[in-house]
Amino acid sequence: MTTVTNLVTMDEAKRAAARAAIAELPEGGVIGLGTGSTAKLFIDVVGELVAKGHKYIGVPTSDASRAQAIALGIPLLGDEGPWDIAVAVDGADEVDPRLDLIKGGGGAQTREKIVNYSARKNVIVVDGSKLSARLGEKWHIPIEVLAFAHKATAAHLAVHGKPVLRMAGAEPRRTDAGNLIYDLACGPIADAPGLDVILHAIPGVVETGLFIGRADVVIVARESGIERLVRHGA
Repeated sequence: MTTVTNLVTMDEAKRAAARAAIAELPEGGVIGLGTGSTAKLFIDVVGELVAKGHKYIGVPTSDASRAQAIALGIPLLGDEGPWDIAVAVDGADEVDPRLDLIKGGGGAQTREKIVNYSARKNVIVVDGSKLSARLGEKWHIPIEVLAFAHKATAAHLAVHGKPVLRMAGAEPRRTDAGNLIYDLACGPIADAPGLDVILHAIPGVVETGLFIGRADVVIVARESGIERLVRHGA
């Protein structure tokens, strides 16, 4: 565990955690750029380093992260892949003691998981409120589904909890790929790896927000300091 003390506010703690993630990067190379409020802070720091001459090239996990990186002058690779990503840095909505995750509050879990899977090392940055004893205690599982027959897909999802179609005003929320998102409320999950397999088997499901065994390091921001957690066996 690494602790940085004398932090005053949670915002300061999050910024310190984003900077702590920089220590997980190589001197240069290809890095995955996550999505969300904490990942945005990390991308800001990468932009500062690139402006100082560091040779980082990004692979963004969303249109928002791509736009931010372009605005900061961070060189980017194309969406097609494949990529040789040294480290991917992202946020999460919930983290359990095994460092399994729920992601997708921002609706980018499919692209995030693709980039995560292509990275040799995955670093997750969260604040302390995201830690829980079991996944599902604090967050529903975001599930990206095809628009075609999405109500049929939702009926199959309902066997495992309560699926709620995510809306953006009067219209369904669309992912960057044009798909829909159902947030599946199922309470604390006894067997997250097993549930992930079951959900993937439902036709129409593009990807789930369950990230099983996909975090190597989790950096936790607290007002009291920064904690670095490492997955067992990583």
